[in-house]
Amino acid sequence: MFRDSIDALEAKLGLERRTFLKFCAAMAATMGLPKGAEAQIANAIATPAKRPSVIWLHFQECTGCTESLLRAEHPTLEKLILEIISLDYHESLFAAAGHQAEAARYAAMEANKGKYVLVVEGAIPVKDGGIYCKIGGKTALDILKECAADAAAIIAIGSCASWGGMPSTPPNPTGASPVNAIIKDKPVVTIPGCPPNPYNFLSTVVHYLTFGSLPKIDAEGRPLFAYSRLIHENCERRAHFDAGRFAMEFGDEGHRKGFCLYKLGCKGPETYANCPSILFGDVGSGSWPVGTGHPCFGCTEKGVGFYKPIHQLADVKNVVPPASYPRVVEEQGVGATLGSAALVAAVAGLAAGAGYKVAGNLGKDSSGPDKDSAE
Repeated sequence: MFRDSIDALEAKLGLERRTFLKFCAAMAATMGLPKGAEAQIANAIATPAKRPSVIWLHFQECTGCTESLLRAEHPTLEKLILEIISLDYHESLFAAAGHQAEAARYAAMEANKGKYVLVVEGAIPVKDGGIYCKIGGKTALDILKECAADAAAIIAIGSCASWGGMPSTPPNPTGASPVNAIIKDKPVVTIPGCPPNPYNFLSTVVHYLTFGSLPKIDAEGRPLFAYSRLIHENCERRAHFDAGRFAMEFGDEGHRKGFCLYKLGCKGPETYANCPSILFGDVGSGSWPVGTGHPCFGCTEKGVGFYKPIHQLADVKNVVPPASYPRVVEEQGVGATLGSAALVAAVAGLAAGAGYKVAGNLGKDSSGPDKDSAE
């Protein structure tokens, strides 16, 4: 039965059996699930009892989260996700518009009361009663409350929906707010990022489909499988950080050699996400901002992305590079350590002290004590 289901899925999606099973294994690994979970995931996707209904709302955002989903290819997400869920309302992907689209939302809510998954993309303006974002004559604030009331699960996708994102930056004239600041009576899973990695969203949906529950989350509502480690911990430039090799300016020798971007304002040391582990883009082997020479700006972290200027140094959460490290333009060894740097500083200090003493004695009578001496 299971084999037949995989064969049917293969024929429908043009997805080879091996590729599909590798995908399920990757999902299990990404979520940190125990051995054997990949079989459960494969079974849930290939033989779903009933595809869960999904209502996807758009508010203050740029649609970048949806765009990133449509450009993933391991496998092609728009094919796979439409096979495992029933996307009953999505303004950007709908052929319908106006009253017809709104009618589809109400029909989905009524038919799947207490069972549908609500996905929210974008911040919600709350100032002046929420009048700064309206759809079909209703405010985003009212639509969110209405849809959340009977939702089985709520997912806030992207930084705007997760913690306010760019719309909430000072002076925040519309009172842009995240989903979890409005919906208090049920858990909200947040998947921040600008845009978020599409596989973090897909993994969350697959977990819900397979186990009937959302994955474990941190204090900010983020899935632990994706946001429990600092970007700094898995960054390919971390060795340069530890050795004290930093790019000081864009385009300088250190930047061209791939040195650490901390002193250019990289927020990786205070930002939790799995960007360097699973990468973005599906182009060749994939990439991510730091990999292409640009500092991380902390888009997954509340109070960091869009709030801290790019040039502002990150608050390092584990280790701060010693101030005694030399600049890239100065002579230094690949194996430079804090001890060797301290030794160089000590020797330099002794030399400077000796020079100061010699200079102070120049022109003085050496036959008697220095009248200005404190000795």
